Amino acid sequence: MNIQDMLKLDAAGLVTAVVQHHETGQVLMVGYMNEESLAITLEERQACFWSRSRQKLWRKGESSGNVLRVKEVRIDCDGDALLLKCDPVGPTCHTNETSCFYRKSDFSGNVRLDGDGVATE
Repeated sequence: MNIQDMLKLDAAGLVTAVVQHHETGQVLMVGYMNEESLAITLEERQACFWSRSRQKLWRKGESSGNVLRVKEVRIDCDGDALLLKCDPVGPTCHTNETSCFYRKSDFSGNVRLDGDGVATE
């Protein structure tokens, strides 16, 4: 069976893609893929997403050079989410943090910075 045949796309034709560092397991970012961006990712072995805000394909690192080299692609049991295990070249977040998840909330809802120390908010 082919991964494209297993995908359950949402109404906009997208599937959530979680990006994880292939060695450390750190979650780096979450993006969205359509069938075309997944096909490009599989062929080129570099992460390509669908930009919901710009309504176009977006190759991670096309302007920054901070690409995500894809080492493994997994699909979840429901077919509605992907996991990309990647080797990042440079920081993943546009703020220059290693991960987009550099803010940490306590159980009161208070948020503090908890990343590389690059982001200021």
